[in-house]
Amino acid sequence: MTSLATGSLSIPKQKLEPWLGKIQYGSTVAALSAVTPQTFGEGEFFTFNIGEAEYVGEGAQKGASTVTPTVKTVKPFKFHKTLRFNEEVLWADEDRQLEVVDEILDLIQPSLSRALDFGVIHEINPTGGAKVTAMNGGLCDSPNSVEYVATDKPYVSLDAADALVMADGFVPRDVALDPLYAAKFASARGTNSEQKLYPALKLDTAVSEVEGHRASVSNTVGAVGVAAVASNILGVVGDFSSVRWGVQKALGLEVIKYGDPDGGGDLKRNNQIAVRAEVVYGWGIAELAAFAVVLDAA
Repeated sequence: MTSLATGSLSIPKQKLEPWLGKIQYGSTVAALSAVTPQTFGEGEFFTFNIGEAEYVGEGAQKGASTVTPTVKTVKPFKFHKTLRFNEEVLWADEDRQLEVVDEILDLIQPSLSRALDFGVIHEINPTGGAKVTAMNGGLCDSPNSVEYVATDKPYVSLDAADALVMADGFVPRDVALDPLYAAKFASARGTNSEQKLYPALKLDTAVSEVEGHRASVSNTVGAVGVAAVASNILGVVGDFSSVRWGVQKALGLEVIKYGDPDGGGDLKRNNQIAVRAEVVYGWGIAELAAFAVVLDAA
């Protein structure tokens, strides 16, 4: 019988890459914006405003073109999930090792995926829900906000958010929806009709469509029950290509056999092991004005 190696659980490439791909199924940010390859550490990215092209008449001289660069910062943020198991987990034989890895990855994937939303949208630690000072500049800091009024049709606040984003020169092609807000659209029916007005909207993170927007739905948008202080956010409307995010450090699994790594008591005394998974995300937002937040007026 071959024991799992002390100190680590090997994650084969064919396991790791699909896991990283699953991030978009737990995060609205990942669903609506493309992942950007990154190296570890703080970095910078540039956005450029080059204006429009110039017409040149026959025999006329060409004028100068202007380029206005803007520098934005990408910062690394580490998240972990530490799980305790009875030490019998280490007794799996060679044929069972991949099954053990699969089971552990399935347990930790949702929380580490959702962590991206809690950071990018709310700037909070998913455990405890407190603001993280280093995450300054989340989507919740957008200068644009509108209120959803319960007596209004849901598209009223969505249209108002669109108008604010367009007024700042951006195209509001995307929307991340809290399930409560999404349900207002999903339950809407035509006048004297049972026909759904928004049949294409799906109540999950997979990208669907509502009112001409690419839509993704998750309770990470409102962070109800997670944020220490209620965010009252029902939706984030805007151009999610302005969010630059990536996985700076690939997921690793560490087997911890001694000590008290999570405050749950001595492992040996309890005949347990701990398995810790860590992922380092990096993100930055090119333009907060490219977004508008829909808030619950209540």
